[in-house]
Amino acid sequence: MSTIANYLNSRRYEISKYAEVVEIILISLIVLLTPIVVPQLLNIVFGETSLVATNSQYVVGSLVNTGLIVAAINIKGWKKIVSIITLPSISAMGSGLIFKSASIYTVYMIPAIWLGNFALVYLYKYLYVNKNINYILSSVLAIIAKVAIIFVGFNLEVLTNIIPQGTKVVEMLKVAMGMNQLITATVGCIIAFGIVKLVYKNKNA
Repeated sequence: MSTIANYLNSRRYEISKYAEVVEIILISLIVLLTPIVVPQLLNIVFGETSLVATNSQYVVGSLVNTGLIVAAINIKGWKKIVSIITLPSISAMGSGLIFKSASIYTVYMIPAIWLGNFALVYLYKYLYVNKNINYILSSVLAIIAKVAIIFVGFNLEVLTNIIPQGTKVVEMLKVAMGMNQLITATVGCIIAFGIVKLVYKNKNA
């Protein structure tokens, strides 16, 4: 446990206390407000029935994963990390704007989502921050772990009938907890890489 805590208490780039506070606030706002604000914004801009608005989970998921990965790279402290990990799902379930009528069933997925997000953040810290492994390889392994945990969690809940089988909800959530997770985590890692290189371009790795 102490080893895990040590990894969570590490960062890739050294920054001032003030810069860290600003980072924490910005990342927390992104992961908390994105599931609430973005779907409504897309509805207003593109229309509720538009392709973009009806697939808002891709935009939301990509932005949330970006926040998680940036936090993994440069926010240290397990309490801060746990807070950032848990905020997105609470916000998404509470708003009901992403999964619509299926939101009630996604509540049961919260533990798997939290665990998947933790795996994503922890593996970035372990591989990229502490072991100095290539960003692409670190990303691939972290993304695979997150998606696998969430998708296995979903299938276990379907098998135990926590999520009713043979319904449209199951098919929708199967995509949301599988392929969507893979796509949004991948897009998030690409955006996060650009942000980190832009913000910390003058820092030593």
